[in-house]
Amino acid sequence: MKSGEIARVRELLASLPDTNTLSIEEFRELYDGFGSQFPVPDNVSVEPVFARGVSAEWVRAQNARADAVILYVHGGGYVIGSPASHRHMIAALSQAAGIAALAVDYRLAPESPFPAAVDDAVSAYEWLLEQGIAPGRIVIAGDSAGGGLTVATLVALRERQLPLPAAGVCILPWVDLTLTAQSYRTKAGVDPMVSHEGVEKMAQAYLAGQDARMPQASPLFADLGGLPPLLIQVGTDEVLLDDAVSLDARARAAGVATTLEVWDEMIHVWHYFYPILPEGREAIARIGAFVQTQMGLA
Repeated sequence: MKSGEIARVRELLASLPDTNTLSIEEFRELYDGFGSQFPVPDNVSVEPVFARGVSAEWVRAQNARADAVILYVHGGGYVIGSPASHRHMIAALSQAAGIAALAVDYRLAPESPFPAAVDDAVSAYEWLLEQGIAPGRIVIAGDSAGGGLTVATLVALRERQLPLPAAGVCILPWVDLTLTAQSYRTKAGVDPMVSHEGVEKMAQAYLAGQDARMPQASPLFADLGGLPPLLIQVGTDEVLLDDAVSLDARARAAGVATTLEVWDEMIHVWHYFYPILPEGREAIARIGAFVQTQMGLA
């Protein structure tokens, strides 16, 4: 049974200013500040680090294993977002999985368009290998654009013939930058966070005139064969619903072991609101269990 707290989350989002009126700098400040209203638990440590020159931070729950890592790439349409905007959520993932998390502060568009985000994620992964973390003890995870970046990074690692991680976690992944999915239309009236107009601007900034069907920009069009298992979570009340469902179908057709979870009445990145939303806590717990199982820690 749904908790009903999703209505409270919708009210919170409705109180925010119209982001279409903001500059990129103002939008980034708003997004990072919004995340700060959900503090990181006292028993979680945060430590800045450079991973092969890429800014990042360790987020470690108390008693988290140090020999296993969630490599987290945040959402924000490749234009906004940072480890700061998602720190509370990443802390919860570290707690749920019982392992450390490395949050990647990858370069953003339009200053650094595609493939900067992919290159930074790959560099951070290579850095983890250099630190002695076994690939089978790494899971790459991300939400929204970060969910798409998760798949793009896995494809890039395979193409560069690097050892692949244990799994990928795609939280409502944005994997098709052509923006042609029907759910942009069918879910426009119920998605309080994402609009076709908004993501179109972000896609244009990230692509900078490049083809939206490039496999590592829109990994829905990539060859997904040989990728590790994927957990895909998406809500019914968001315009990226078709992206997630299509990714699951494409991955299955390529022989990838996938688990698709479609959550009734949940909105874009409902996990973000876990301090006030039971379904957010449940979804994060399911991710933690998936990570442990794929790493053989369960």
